[in-house]
Amino acid sequence: MSFLPPVVSLQSFEAVARRRSFALAAAELHVTASAVSHQVSKLEAHLGVRLFERSAHGVRISPAGEAYLSRIGGALSAIAAATEDLKQGVSNSLYVHSAPSIASLWLMSRLQAFAEAYPDISLNLSAAHTPSDFELGQADIDLRYGVPNWPDLVVEPLFVESIVPLASPAFIQKHRLKQPEQLLGVKLIQSNVSVIQWSDWFAAFTDMRAPDRFAVRFDRAQMSLDAATQGLGVALESTTIAGRHIAERKLRPVFGLDKAVKVKAHFAVYPVRHAKRPPVEAFLSWLHGEASKS
Repeated sequence: MSFLPPVVSLQSFEAVARRRSFALAAAELHVTASAVSHQVSKLEAHLGVRLFERSAHGVRISPAGEAYLSRIGGALSAIAAATEDLKQGVSNSLYVHSAPSIASLWLMSRLQAFAEAYPDISLNLSAAHTPSDFELGQADIDLRYGVPNWPDLVVEPLFVESIVPLASPAFIQKHRLKQPEQLLGVKLIQSNVSVIQWSDWFAAFTDMRAPDRFAVRFDRAQMSLDAATQGLGVALESTTIAGRHIAERKLRPVFGLDKAVKVKAHFAVYPVRHAKRPPVEAFLSWLHGEASKS
């Protein structure tokens, strides 16, 4: 693999791109700023492109640099994690990447049970809207949200979810919400990334169109649910993902579960080559067991 740039050059580039400063990158890497600058220039010469735009006002990553960072950042993290595991004698590691909402609202509260059932597995969990890149070795399993269109990967649905209007008990009582049509007279919370939108719900249960404007918009279910608990409006979310909010009586399905849109939107995704790894088999078995309880 002689075409690969030196790792030290890649490390220097990643640090400068992340910190947006040669000086801060140098301090992090425990070298001089001139040494970092030399490694970045060496990498630019190797690639034949400008990775940064330098000016009197500082350093700004170029479009080519942004694209390159998105590909190599995860690879460097994977190398660092594998190196640390080897140094620490960890041979049974598992890397799980997840969509943020299912990680924080569903998975985290269950991880203690997994740790107790499989004490020999070292679990590493990361969360982001961007799916992991299996070709870069970023994860063993990815818990994804959305419409399943991931060719060449094993895709396993986790559960059927009920998507319903949710609001705080005080909000429901204040506005005396009893009929779907009344939702046009109150503030609605928009979840931009949801596979089921208000337009889908109104089409399923009313003869009216959903409003074009919303009180607030969010790109994470966690924020939509928190906004609803604070009385900012009615959220349209999954009762599975909102399970803790409902159990603690912070939120309540406005019209019960009769007015629910059923959907499969959360999936465990992985390459077939990962399927026979014992930590992957163990986690998937445990995951589906927890999902069946939901």
